[in-house]
Amino acid sequence: MICTNIGTACYTPRGRNFFLDLLNKATTLSQLYQTHAQIILHGLHHDLSTLTKLTHKLSDFKAIHHARLLFLSTQKPDLFLFNVLIKGFSTNHSPSSAVSLYTHLRTRTNLKPDNFTYAFAISAASGFESEKFGLLLHANAVVDGFGFSLFVGSAVVDLYFKFSRIEMARKVFDLMPERDTVLWNTMVSGLVRNCCFGDSIEVFQDMVKGGVKFDSTTLATVLPAAAELQDLGVGMGIQCLALKLGYDCDEYVTTGLVSLYSKCGEIDTARWLFRQIDQPDLIACNAMISGYTCNGETESSVRLFGELLASGQKANSSTLVGLIPVFSPFGHLQLTCCIHGFCVKCGGFSHASVSTALTTVYSRLNEIESARLLFDEAPEKSLASWNAMISGYTQNGFTEMAISLFREMIFEVRPNPVTITSILSACAQLGALSLGKWVHGLIKSENLESNIYVSTALIDMYAKCGSIVEARQLFDLMTDKNVVTWNAMISAYGLHGHGNEALKLFNEMLHSGLPPSNVTFLSVLYACSHAGLVRKGNEIFHSMVHDYGFQPLPEHYACMVDILGRAGKLNEALKFIEKMPGEAGPAVWGALLGACMIHKDTNLARMASERLFELDPENVGYHVLLSNIYSADRNFLKAASVRQVVKKRKLSKTPGCTLIEVGETPHVFTSGDWSHPQATAIYKMLEKLTGKMREAGFQSETVTALHDVEEEEKELMVKVHSEKLAICFGLIATEPGTEIRIIKNLRTIGEFFVFYTSQVKEVGIASEGNEEGTVCSLGSKESKL
Repeated sequence: MICTNIGTACYTPRGRNFFLDLLNKATTLSQLYQTHAQIILHGLHHDLSTLTKLTHKLSDFKAIHHARLLFLSTQKPDLFLFNVLIKGFSTNHSPSSAVSLYTHLRTRTNLKPDNFTYAFAISAASGFESEKFGLLLHANAVVDGFGFSLFVGSAVVDLYFKFSRIEMARKVFDLMPERDTVLWNTMVSGLVRNCCFGDSIEVFQDMVKGGVKFDSTTLATVLPAAAELQDLGVGMGIQCLALKLGYDCDEYVTTGLVSLYSKCGEIDTARWLFRQIDQPDLIACNAMISGYTCNGETESSVRLFGELLASGQKANSSTLVGLIPVFSPFGHLQLTCCIHGFCVKCGGFSHASVSTALTTVYSRLNEIESARLLFDEAPEKSLASWNAMISGYTQNGFTEMAISLFREMIFEVRPNPVTITSILSACAQLGALSLGKWVHGLIKSENLESNIYVSTALIDMYAKCGSIVEARQLFDLMTDKNVVTWNAMISAYGLHGHGNEALKLFNEMLHSGLPPSNVTFLSVLYACSHAGLVRKGNEIFHSMVHDYGFQPLPEHYACMVDILGRAGKLNEALKFIEKMPGEAGPAVWGALLGACMIHKDTNLARMASERLFELDPENVGYHVLLSNIYSADRNFLKAASVRQVVKKRKLSKTPGCTLIEVGETPHVFTSGDWSHPQATAIYKMLEKLTGKMREAGFQSETVTALHDVEEEEKELMVKVHSEKLAICFGLIATEPGTEIRIIKNLRTIGEFFVFYTSQVKEVGIASEGNEEGTVCSLGSKESKL
């Protein structure tokens, strides 16, 4: 026993093992501080083992500043202490401090980094915005002979996945001579985080086939991939493995199964699994709340959320994201606003995922201003936040805003496959081919070409911008194709009126062994409709129902009516509608009305219009179409009465406009537009072409124009349609041999295209004349024009 000089207090000296045990048992930061004081009092403040353990515990309790000071007070830190503090900086999100300490170790000491040093430093480097630090550390590890260390290999694979360098991660993994469970788990987890769900399942299957021992973490990691793919078969296979190896009671595995069954629509099974958990933790509750939400059981979701709060547990960002009705937002604006208010009150916006989810819901509810306000006010904008806002603009038709935001984003964060697919969709809607090609270059520089979703979006973009050849070339270059890829290419052929090519590709798809979806059949029927393939269309529809067991959607019925109607089989189309199992909707009757316009059947048009006015009274397009049908039949009195109804009800029609890109600059024209700087030259070219049309024997179709004006005035009204102005501008603004592409939002005046196509060398009409938002590719112009 030792007594102090200044009092009577005495204490028994304690050794290292006593304090190491005390440090292990510490559960609060206060206990650690008291233990540290006792270590000093007992003269162990220079004992390296004790200080290393204390540094480790301080790091675990997030007192990393205190741990750093303790390290600096150590006279001769060994490699173990360096590693502990580097790991502490890594886990406490201080990558700069971790790398600085690693640099200090290499340059200012005689110590040499080992595999643990590199593993911890590389893990820390994944916290930087740039991957260059991680690349340098990986290179140092290879030079020092630790390139094939399992510990280092796992850290390197995880690093590359965090920067979406999927190919690099895969290459490191493939080159490893040995692979343990941790490395396999890192590979599976990284692929899941990068949305490569199919690849992650393949890696897991390779792991099982190779006889590699896996644990509950492996199963809990791969289950989200099956859930996202909604592949219940694979998920149930994983569940069987869990049962066989005794992991079925593991809470994380059960939670993964709850998520799997929820996302596969088996909500009752998910509910039963959730109830098997004795004391569900927050993660399990979050999975069930999200499951209820994505299956439309909003009341159950809100009820469980209330029970969670009542139990004293604190909701986290995942809870709130699961509660937000992202999957079925329609009709839940009030709930979304309530959740928004709760987030403001409890500080839920501290995590970017919450504001991202709300931004997504507001966008899907067409509350685009609220979405943008939330986006702008977010304290932190993650990549997902940018993606949500860009996607919201694209889905709501604000393509120019989407492109503008994308241009702003690329200076802040690197785009990922989700960003690319959203912006390619915007390019496709706008017909911005030059921007689409620039994005294609970006895809190559970011090594995203192997991503099946990106490649599919590229095919769709090129097709909708009129470049069907480029679309097919990309399609042929893809080694892996999913059903969406095939659908995109089949739809592209349909859009361009190449029905036979679409049917040929459909047959190739069937021979490849890939089962078609209902969207596949819709794309094929659309192609048959626009190519006049009535018999083939009937066969495809019959096969869809009887051979593949699909229940036709309203869009399938509408395509069949369009196929029959375009071919002039209006009575058959009407009989087809009457035989439908349910009541025909606006899409079906609209297809019939469009066919009546083509074949000038006013009686059937009147009947179709009456049904449409009942089903969709606010759609002015049906009134305009009926009025044009009456005008075509010279029944101007009834045409005027229909237009009078439109005026009385104050219905507004979307103004027709046409876009043309010259160089990389888009130019938009409206009917009778004089606002363009080169308007005089444009109208001069229009007069020149109109004169050539008259010489060739063409007469303007003025019958659908207003009947109470002179014929010459009618012709003038038709003559200045926006498509004609755009084509004339293209002719005067580009060099001979340049392909002219125009993008229109309403139906095209056919006569001008008929004349113009007789004057060009290579002509491809990329759309039918009654499709909204489509592209017409007009080939190469002759030099004389």
